[in-house]
Amino acid sequence: MTKPEELSMSGAACELTGQTAVVTGSSSGIGRAIALELARGGADVLVHSRASRREAEEVAGAIAALGRKSHVVTCDLAEQASHEALVEQAWQWADSLSRGGVGIWINNAGADVLTGEAAQWSFDERLEYLWKVDLAACVRLSRLAGERMKVGAQAARAEHHAERDDYGKREDDGGVILNVGWSRAYSGMEGDSGQMFAAVKGAVTAFTMSLARTLAPQVRVDCIAPGWIKTEWGQGASDRWQQRAIADSLLARWGTPDDVARVARFLVSPAASFITAQIIAVDGGQK
Repeated sequence: MTKPEELSMSGAACELTGQTAVVTGSSSGIGRAIALELARGGADVLVHSRASRREAEEVAGAIAALGRKSHVVTCDLAEQASHEALVEQAWQWADSLSRGGVGIWINNAGADVLTGEAAQWSFDERLEYLWKVDLAACVRLSRLAGERMKVGAQAARAEHHAERDDYGKREDDGGVILNVGWSRAYSGMEGDSGQMFAAVKGAVTAFTMSLARTLAPQVRVDCIAPGWIKTEWGQGASDRWQQRAIADSLLARWGTPDDVARVARFLVSPAASFITAQIIAVDGGQK
């Protein structure tokens, strides 16, 4: 499994100007950080939220302050009917920008089953909800978006007869899909939460590897696997979890959403044009 410290990144190589990106679950946490990082790179970004339009609009406003365009969509990805509608809205928005489609799709949305009302659900109820949001939505959205990307790239190549340049990069490359997994899915973790998240995020990882082979060579597909990242849950975690997150990392600290976002920007950028079917851990060196 590749570690982010093995990757090199320059600002120019990670330029995303002219790109249209979709980041699911981007009204807060890691998704918010990714959306803003892509905007800093020059991308216009569709911001998605399950229900909090106010938070999503705040992210869109921050993107606008960076000089980029944004569009907000709210829908519950646990509902299968929302998947085709979200992809269709994303492509319509990209077309309105004269982009000819979405070039970057990031499946970041994840179900919160650790706080709030869901924390009181049974194991089976929480697992089912995770399965719907973190896995089934990721699979369906990736397939729907990936097929559009691949068809668009094939059509562009047929129209323009694009040739490979000296670096193997084609002008009509179809885009990139980035899924979000979990670094503990490979080693496992004790307890109900460990079992649920390892099963679901492990499936996301396995799906990523197969989809990459399905969509190649036009579309790249990778998975970023965060470790202990200090999102809202981490900020309110017990002292035991605070100590564990630090002890589990060789770098002896929590990760931040920005740590993940910077690696995500690299993976969807031209700098990573020869990287696909890879799982990139952002976990501070998991012990």
